[in-house]
Amino acid sequence: MELLEGLVRRAGNTGDGEMVVVGDDRLSAEALLSLADATAARIRGARAIAVCATPSMSTVVGIVSALRAGVAIVPVASDSGPAERDHILGDSGAVAILGDHVWDESSLPVIPLGGDGSSLSSGESGDLNDAALIMYTSGTTGAPKGVLMPASPIGACLDGLADAWQWTEDDHLVHGLPLFHVHGLVLGMLGSLRRGNRVTHTVRPAPEAYAAKMADGATMFFGVPTVWSRMVSDTSSAQTLKGARAIVSGSAALPVAVFEQLQQLTGVTPLERYGMTETMITISTRIDGDRRPGHVGLPLDGVETRLRGDDGELLDHDGQSIGTLEVRGPTVGAGYLNRPDATAESTTTDGWFVTGDSAVIGADGMHRIVGRTSVDIIKSGGYKVGAGEVEASVAELAGVGEVAVVGVADDDLGQRIEAVVVPAAGATVHPGEVIAHVAGQLSVHKRPRQVHIVESLPRNALGKVQKAQLRASLEEMS
Repeated sequence: MELLEGLVRRAGNTGDGEMVVVGDDRLSAEALLSLADATAARIRGARAIAVCATPSMSTVVGIVSALRAGVAIVPVASDSGPAERDHILGDSGAVAILGDHVWDESSLPVIPLGGDGSSLSSGESGDLNDAALIMYTSGTTGAPKGVLMPASPIGACLDGLADAWQWTEDDHLVHGLPLFHVHGLVLGMLGSLRRGNRVTHTVRPAPEAYAAKMADGATMFFGVPTVWSRMVSDTSSAQTLKGARAIVSGSAALPVAVFEQLQQLTGVTPLERYGMTETMITISTRIDGDRRPGHVGLPLDGVETRLRGDDGELLDHDGQSIGTLEVRGPTVGAGYLNRPDATAESTTTDGWFVTGDSAVIGADGMHRIVGRTSVDIIKSGGYKVGAGEVEASVAELAGVGEVAVVGVADDDLGQRIEAVVVPAAGATVHPGEVIAHVAGQLSVHKRPRQVHIVESLPRNALGKVQKAQLRASLEEMS
C-alpha cells in the first residue's frame, strides 16, 4: 500500500505551499518527496536502517526516505543510553544510521540525506515480515522488544482514526511529541502525510507554542496528559485554543479534572484513544459521538475487543467487570523481532492479542482502561482495586498536583494500597486528609494505607508515570 498517499497527492500540486514544519524548518510536499526519493535511491534493498529520532526535519526526511525505499526503519530515541542503543541497533540488524545523529560515536556508517554519497548494499530481510517500522517497546520487563509493524496495520489505524476524528487534508495538525513513538511519529507525522494535511511540530509541546499556532490556522492538537495538565495551568494559552476542531490526548489516561478544565477553558471536548506499539491505536472516542471523562471510546473499524478474567473465562461487557483486554483486527502488527516466545505468549490460540491492560467495557461498547494489569490492578485483602479509581479520588482534593497509586507487597493483605502525592505549587497536603477523603468517597478497603508526599513522580519520555519503578522504591523502603 502507498502509506504516504496524501504526501504524494499533495506533491503533485505544484506551488501548494509548505506542508511540514519542524521548528524553524519548512518543506513543501514537493520538496520533501524530492529529497526523500533521492535518498531512497541510495538505500533501497537494505535490510533495515536506523534514524536518530530528534525533533528535526532530518528525522522526518529520513523516515520518509526509508518508507519510500521499502526499507524497515528503526526510530531510536536520541537520548537513549549506549547500552539501550547498542541493543536496539544490534537486535534490529540495522545496517546504517540515516541522517544526522547526536551520539558521541556509532558502530554503524552514517548515510547523509540527499542524492550524494555512497549507496548501501542489499541485505537479507525475510525475518522482518514486510515491516515498515521496527519500533522498540519501553523495556519495562527486560530488554526492549522490537515490534514489527508493516504498512498495512499502520494504514488501517490511521484510516480508522480519520473516520473517528473526521480528519481530512484541510486540517492543520500541531504537536510537539517525540518522533520515536506511535503518538508523535505514526499518528502525528505519518498520519498527516497519509491524509495530506499540514503538520507543525513545535519541537517541545509547550502550551505557549501550541497557542501560537492558532493564528496560523491550526485545527488539531495532539498531546499526552502532562501536556494538557500544563496547558490548563496556563489559562491564557488554553483559552487561545478556542476554535480548535479537535484536541486529542493519549499514551496515558487523562485525569478527569484535566479533561473538565480543558473543556471549560477551550470549549473543546477532548478526544481520547487507546493503543499499544504492538497494535497501533485500536479504540477511540469519536468527534461525532460520546466523549466521557475517563473513557477511551469504541473500537475502530474492523477492530474487535473482549475481556478475560483471572480464571481464564471471558467476561460480560456490563460496565463493571474488570478483565484483561484482548484485541483483534487489521491494526495489529506482525509480532516481535527475534522473539517468537514473546509473540506466542502475547497471542491467544484463536488469534487475539493480549494487551496486558485491564479494562471495563460497557453495554454500549464504551471502554475504560483501568491500567496495566501488572501494576494498576491491586489485589488487597481479597479485593481487586483499580489504581485509577483511587487516583481520581485523591486528585479531587485541593492542593493535590499529581498522584500515583500502587500496590506494595504486604504479608497480611497481599498488597497494600499506597499513594504518592505531588502537592500543587505552594500547597500543603496532609496524608491523613488523603486517606480520610478516599475512605469517605469510595469503599473503605480502597483507601491508601500510606501516603507519601514527594516533589515529583518518575516518568518516561512520554510523560507516563513509571509505576513499576515507583513500587520497587516503596518496597525497598518497607
